[in-house]
Amino acid sequence: MTQNVKKKRLVVIGNGMAPGRAIERLLELSPDQYQITIFNAEPRVNYDRIMLSPVLAGEKSYGDIIIHNEEWYAQNDIILHKGDPVVSIDRSKRIVLSKKGVSANYDTLLIATGSSPILIPLPGHDLEGVLTYRDLADVEKMIRASQTQKHAVVIGGGLLGLEAAAGLQMRGMTVTVLHLMPTLMERQLDPVAGDLLKNALEARGIRILTKANTMRIAGTEKVEAVHLDDGTVIKADIVCMAVGIRPNTSLANAAGLKTNRGIIVQDDMRTSDPDIFAVGECVEHNGQCYGLVAPLYEMAAVVAASLSGQPTSYKSTTSPTKLKVTGIDLFSAGEFEKKAGREEIILKNSGGNFYKRLVIEGNKIVGVVLFGNTADGAWFFDLLKRGVDIRDMRQSLIFGKAYDEEEPLAPYGGRCSLTA
Repeated sequence: MTQNVKKKRLVVIGNGMAPGRAIERLLELSPDQYQITIFNAEPRVNYDRIMLSPVLAGEKSYGDIIIHNEEWYAQNDIILHKGDPVVSIDRSKRIVLSKKGVSANYDTLLIATGSSPILIPLPGHDLEGVLTYRDLADVEKMIRASQTQKHAVVIGGGLLGLEAAAGLQMRGMTVTVLHLMPTLMERQLDPVAGDLLKNALEARGIRILTKANTMRIAGTEKVEAVHLDDGTVIKADIVCMAVGIRPNTSLANAAGLKTNRGIIVQDDMRTSDPDIFAVGECVEHNGQCYGLVAPLYEMAAVVAASLSGQPTSYKSTTSPTKLKVTGIDLFSAGEFEKKAGREEIILKNSGGNFYKRLVIEGNKIVGVVLFGNTADGAWFFDLLKRGVDIRDMRQSLIFGKAYDEEEPLAPYGGRCSLTA
């Protein structure tokens, strides 16, 4: 006669993409091991944050980006508390307490509190009309603003800032992007690709100002203008700040867990408390915090394996960057700094329609930037990630996986130049 085994209690704080993937994988590995309870600060189910840009642009709706619907939670006997963040963790009693007063005991706890957008404390940053771009609520605010307002200023020329600018422009707003650095997306792009991106965005009608140092946001009760340090004044009805994120560690700090920039985890994603794991943007592993989805999903797989009794180790990895703006193809991965012993292979055309740059060190690809033609991005990234020796393919490497020896430049059209 089979004896019923009591399920362990797994409480999850947060319901973003990383914990959602971890739970999904855990149910595959060990479907009957845990009774799962989730507390979500947002008043909704799990959705794909990567697709917020198409929602802002009007290309997708919220329903299109849901990952786990209400039925999925019911089918897996998961208790989901929506719109009710956890406010305290009692590690000695192994219990969490939510904002609405709901308590839940745990045998194992998974913290996935994510990150918060950085709000620059400029004069006027607290005016009505100053927005951030992080979750669906932010997108909904921008969509509502676009229906009645005309002028938008986006502070930050990184990935999120440019996607926000493109979305607002597609909603009919006049958009200006202010970026402090001389190159857009300077962490992911070299100056040439950054300039090509700037030209492509300006061709769409988005105004781009680089080396732009914002001094203050002007207005009485609501946003009216943005002032730069060189005296430039830009009319604004809304200001979207997209200058970076900060891991949410306050809950972990209050519980006495070890934190630095993020919640410090070991290779198995365990925190300083062996009964508490952490995953996602709130995590710090070997001194690094992550914001791209690929490493977060890799962390989620490690968490699921550890929880199911099949422990594995998370290894820090390089992740590619792709810009989600319709009509602009951009791919970037790895390192681009000029160093002794590094070589470059560059292919570009005179019209600026495409640009390829490979950075080679020790006969291995260490960096790749593609603009305009990104079909070979996954192939180049695979070579980079696996550390493949490319010495035997150097002559044809830049032309991609489907290189045609008889007509190598045909796919790109126009006059091309190759630099090695």
